[in-house]
Amino acid sequence: MNEAEKNCIFCKILRGEAESSMVAENDLCTAFLTIGPFNAGHTLVIPKRHAVTFTDLTPAEAAAMAKLAQQVAAALEGSDLPSEGFNLWMANGSAAGQDVFHAHMHVFPRLKGDNFRVEVTWPQPPRSELDKVAGRIRAALEAQA
Repeated sequence: MNEAEKNCIFCKILRGEAESSMVAENDLCTAFLTIGPFNAGHTLVIPKRHAVTFTDLTPAEAAAMAKLAQQVAAALEGSDLPSEGFNLWMANGSAAGQDVFHAHMHVFPRLKGDNFRVEVTWPQPPRSELDKVAGRIRAALEAQA
């Protein structure tokens, strides 16, 4: 076990060295309540293997994470917890707001007027600029193949 895994709070939860309120699991991922919920039922879905970001996941882990997040979201919708919708949130890297460096997806119920805000102004670049950016991404995808 490397130092990052040894000190990772999510890895400690998986090893039973830290408390958690478990919700569900599958072969590759686990879901538990966050200790800092935005609304009741705010759940984290994490891979069982230590991976820092979404791009560090194997395709199977990414699929398992999405499947478990979908199941948790459906359970939140079907539960008696207050919910008028839900958000999925995943921050990757410190610039994106990631504060625990073990990949994790937030699944949390939303209520009208709950004051959750992500404020952003979406620029609308010209199509020619979008086409250039798309070409750069396609080139990177081809390089991965």
